[in-house]
Amino acid sequence: MSNEQEENQQELLFKFSMYERQIRELQQQIEAIGRGIVEISSLNLGLDELVGATGKEIFAPMGKGIFVKAKLISEELNVDIGNGNIVKKSIPETKALIEDQIQKLKQVKEELEKNLEDLGQEITGMMNSQEHSHCGCEEDGECNCKEGKECDCGDECECKN
Repeated sequence: MSNEQEENQQELLFKFSMYERQIRELQQQIEAIGRGIVEISSLNLGLDELVGATGKEIFAPMGKGIFVKAKLISEELNVDIGNGNIVKKSIPETKALIEDQIQKLKQVKEELEKNLEDLGQEITGMMNSQEHSHCGCEEDGECNCKEGKECDCGDECECKN
């Protein structure tokens, strides 16, 4: 194996490791967004249970896994709309806000999935061009084999040698 071939292989391995890292990061982001969608959707379902429940006792979360028994005195909710801004909203208004958040998360998830798909296509293209580079064949089937060398790329290129 020549120095040039070794350098090409090292460069290829480096690129593959970068792609692998990007793929892992995208998959983690997609999973996190998926969990967020499930969490927000369950919150949305929980709001349905509050409709008409004024005066009833509920378990209100105090923190992770800790609940307190409370009496619901109003269906009016205090909602954090970002940057620590709290506004009063009705249950339907809050549900609409949550639905909007779910749609935005789904859009981001779709974009990330598209990026992941594009990355897969880039890797496939890189692998295909690498397969053809050893004999000079192009991806489009054109053969650039050197005179006197037999094509061994295994593809159906139009080898004229």
